[in-house]
Amino acid sequence: MPSVFLSPTSACDGDHWGPHCSSRCQCKNGALCNPITGACHCAAGFRGWRCEERCEQGTYGNDCHQRCQCQNGATCDHVTGECRCPPGYTGALYGVRCAETCQCVNGGKCYHVSGSCLCEAGFSGEHCEARLCPDGLYGIRCDKRCPCHLDNTHRASSDGKRPQCPRLTFQEAGSAVGFMPAALVCRCLAHSPDIGPAGLLRDCHPMSGECACKPGWSGLYCNETCSPGFYGEACQQICSCQNGADCDSVTGKCTCAPGFKGTDCSAPCPLGTYGVNCSSLCGCKNDAVCSPVDGSCTCKAGWHGVDCSIRCPSGTWGFGCNLTCQCLNGGACNTLDGTCTCAPGWRGLKCELPCQDGTYGLNCAERCDCSHADGCHSTTGHCRCLPGWS
Repeated sequence: MPSVFLSPTSACDGDHWGPHCSSRCQCKNGALCNPITGACHCAAGFRGWRCEERCEQGTYGNDCHQRCQCQNGATCDHVTGECRCPPGYTGALYGVRCAETCQCVNGGKCYHVSGSCLCEAGFSGEHCEARLCPDGLYGIRCDKRCPCHLDNTHRASSDGKRPQCPRLTFQEAGSAVGFMPAALVCRCLAHSPDIGPAGLLRDCHPMSGECACKPGWSGLYCNETCSPGFYGEACQQICSCQNGADCDSVTGKCTCAPGFKGTDCSAPCPLGTYGVNCSSLCGCKNDAVCSPVDGSCTCKAGWHGVDCSIRCPSGTWGFGCNLTCQCLNGGACNTLDGTCTCAPGWRGLKCELPCQDGTYGLNCAERCDCSHADGCHSTTGHCRCLPGWS
């Protein structure tokens, strides 16, 4: 049955608003619709004018006004603020005022009241520290060999160094005792019974055979690289790289494409620079535009050449000097816009017309000063004397 939003003046069902409830609400994700204005009142964990967006990372709750308190890379539930710990961390606290530290390992869940551990299948013991299968084996009968790709799987190298935080556990919220909203911290399990003698990690999960992948690897056997756009533990982190940058599958660090810089490669190269890390200086001349990617020059009209330092050849004009001048009778062509500057004695857009009678010279601006003559020469102004006159 649809929810009803009541006001002193109307009673539309939750999907309609306005006069006679004739307009359909646009609210998403369980938001309530104001029956008078149609404005959306978002449910906890959502925002936007239609409540179509989740709270930004690091916030949660009503109007996304509460700040998450999760630590060590844990993600925060956008509705409740509950922390979801990354592989190798667990909700660390239990008891009155969450003052006690949980000791569960190997994915065991810590009961928030007493701290007792609920072990995953394949593990036992007070703290889930005992692996039911011998190292390197898994399955109901412990008769299968762990199939993990060693180079991509968390286990100690020959120098005995401990691996870092391979498994995922978290503390679940519960009743009032031991529940501290949005403040469940995560602690590393690298120094736990999950680590064998000399720091050797158990090869795989004793029941499923699932491997504890190193950052940048995923899949049941840790033989799959992260999909483009993802990195880190279990390839669950979203890369922030922009503009075609490469994202390191382990750290998420961005390697910017030529023409961009910044931690997320969102900033274009400053004017006058180009290339990888914007480390090269442009060599373009005459106000040409320099490509931030490869430094190539886009010449302004009237110029050409690799660095735009050469004027268009005689008879050409425009971008790339690709247009042919139309000037006649010795007129000069402007290499920028193709306009004609006529030679003395000529006029018109293309210098196709001689000076009018009685005028001569540049732009036909001079007046002939002749007597007993049939006008003057349009270029020099020399009088064309009538017969019998000189």
